[in-house]
Amino acid sequence: MGQKPTVGRIVHYVSYGTPGGEYTSQCRAAIVTEVTPLEGDEAAQADIENWDDSQRCRVSLAVLNPTGMFFDTRLCQDEVHGRGGTWHWPERA
Repeated sequence: MGQKPTVGRIVHYVSYGTPGGEYTSQCRAAIVTEVTPLEGDEAAQADIENWDDSQRCRVSLAVLNPTGMFFDTRLCQDEVHGRGGTWHWPERA
């Protein structure tokens, strides 16, 4: 079982980057502002695929960018770090 996200925890948000490639997708520091349990079809899919506890919710984040803050809601966890608009736990140094 993975860690469970809770309000106030620090995570990494993966930015989308720009379609033309001027800006690449980057990991940014973020703070969890809300944790929402899965419902309906999402919860059923989690049961079918036996997702661990950390994936059975969506989180809202305050993302800390070098030029300001950004807020996003109901984000999925992606520990592969490849998809923009997702979050993951920070890597251990």
